[in-house]
Amino acid sequence: MSWNPALDPDCPKGDAIDAIETVIIPRARDLGGFEVRRALPAPRRQMVGPFIFFDQMGPAEFLPTRGMDVRPHPHIGLATISYLYRGRMHHRDSLGTDSWIEPGAVNWMVAGHGITHSERTDDATQVDPMPFFGIQTWVALPEDQEDAPPRFEHAARDALPFLEGEGKAVRLILGTAWGERAPVEVASEMFYADAVLRAGARLPLPDDHEDRGIYVVEGEIDVAGETYPAGRMMVFRPGDRISVTAGPAGARLMLLGGATLNGPRHIWWNFVASSKERIDAAKEAWRAGDWAHGRFRLPPGDDREFIPLPER
Repeated sequence: MSWNPALDPDCPKGDAIDAIETVIIPRARDLGGFEVRRALPAPRRQMVGPFIFFDQMGPAEFLPTRGMDVRPHPHIGLATISYLYRGRMHHRDSLGTDSWIEPGAVNWMVAGHGITHSERTDDATQVDPMPFFGIQTWVALPEDQEDAPPRFEHAARDALPFLEGEGKAVRLILGTAWGERAPVEVASEMFYADAVLRAGARLPLPDDHEDRGIYVVEGEIDVAGETYPAGRMMVFRPGDRISVTAGPAGARLMLLGGATLNGPRHIWWNFVASSKERIDAAKEAWRAGDWAHGRFRLPPGDDREFIPLPER
């Protein structure tokens, strides 16, 4: 359980309580015509529940011969999900998975002790410019799962719980919320949802999770009389009952959170771990490059190149 301001005897009560603990303005980075906005980790917040990395990818438009081209690279101690609104992305990993990530679907890759994957927009059938827009997230694993074998799970868009009514359309991507459970197996208590709200529609946050946040993807929302535009992440105080209201143009949100982990995590490059020793061991294994007998393998069908270990 994380520190809860509501349990502090000096914490103001009643109308003086600020329901929002932290507002995060993502850092923007231009990757050559393709902008990424990173909300997590942030200076005041490493994680929201177990979510430790949160990137908005795009919006962008990729030409047929140019797009995302992320060579094979390793991960440990986390699970990844790239959730797309527009476009598609080719995922290959060292388990032998060869899968396309498409809008509304879940490709859940659990790194555990170690996995390697690539992410490319290398569709040979693409002849027109392709719109591309999505969110990439990492979820830190509980300490007793950090050395588990890697695995991959796919859930189609139609397999995810979908709640609709009163101007709201909410797809539950991971975990449990609003009385529903998503089909993908997760390692800790969490929720992750894609919500589209019409103008003036109200959406309550799940109140049965310790840590909760909202990222405004499009439009704007009102929280307790304050307006928050696209490109903001709000993290809320544990235990407070919160509802948000969409602005005059409506809003699209990603809602996330869950139980906090037993402590902070170390992050270095693509590695997440509860100890520096785990990070150092992964560094040495990737630097050694023993793809036949070592800790890491390269993805079958995409094993001609890889991203070398950074010199930092």
